[in-house]
Amino acid sequence: MSPSLTRLRLQIHGRVQGVWFRDSVRRTATEHGVSGWAENRRDGSVQAVLEGEPDAVAAVAAFCRQGPAHAQVDLVEEHEEPPEGLRGFEIR
Repeated sequence: MSPSLTRLRLQIHGRVQGVWFRDSVRRTATEHGVSGWAENRRDGSVQAVLEGEPDAVAAVAAFCRQGPAHAQVDLVEEHEEPPEGLRGFEIR
């Protein structure tokens, strides 16, 4: 595992379900070479884990703070975690 990898867990609140949020995160992550996953939560939020080069993870996190066209992001909670060496991006 590269020492330059970073991992960020995001909890995204607002109108983020039913607006293609997870798939938009997947596409953005793939474009930036970021691995991880995104899932809907029972409380109406979306949780995403991003792993990759710091600049690439920062770019995907910035997208998550805005979301796709029909989303309304009210709050993003961010937590750094130790990288696990994830490969690919999964929608859960």
